[in-house]
Amino acid sequence: MVGIILCGGQSFRMGSDKGLLVSGEGQLWAQTAINKMAALQIPVSLVVNRLQYAGYTEAFAGTPVITDNENLAIHGPLLGVLSAHVQYPVQNLFVLACDMPLMETSVLTELYNKYLESDAYDALVFTNEEEPEPLCAIYCAEGLSAIAEMHKKGLLKRHSMKSMIENLNVCFVPITSEQKKYFTNVNAHADLNGA
Repeated sequence: MVGIILCGGQSFRMGSDKGLLVSGEGQLWAQTAINKMAALQIPVSLVVNRLQYAGYTEAFAGTPVITDNENLAIHGPLLGVLSAHVQYPVQNLFVLACDMPLMETSVLTELYNKYLESDAYDALVFTNEEEPEPLCAIYCAEGLSAIAEMHKKGLLKRHSMKSMIENLNVCFVPITSEQKKYFTNVNAHADLNGA
């Protein structure tokens, strides 16, 4: 398994690259995500867009940086996930978005332990009031290969994480009301309270 930190968003609403924002602890958001994922004792890689590559390779010298595979002709987080799959075709991927700065390692560990208990699923995805949280989830290589093949054949109707999940055999893991805050997705400065 490889931990994948998605950093390749455009950050339009934030106005600056979210992965390179500094947390209250003085650490870059992407580094915070790396540290939380690395606590599971798995290797971690960053996924960025082409324009971010130079800045991230400089800021994260010890961490592999994957560039979005523009041959895939997809946009959004699904491009990041499938680009990581192209890079690591036989590895299962534990995906975490860099703009969830409140995420806790204990939550990641809960999902990782469920993954270790069963190999019957293509993906393990948290749900928040029955809605999937696809940017903190585990995607198995076999399922990702099937999605990549569907995309290649033009059978993936929408290029979204939700559409991908609809085509996989998923173990959904409901979060508790206490865990909701960890899934806060920070998109603008107005969302930064507590982050």
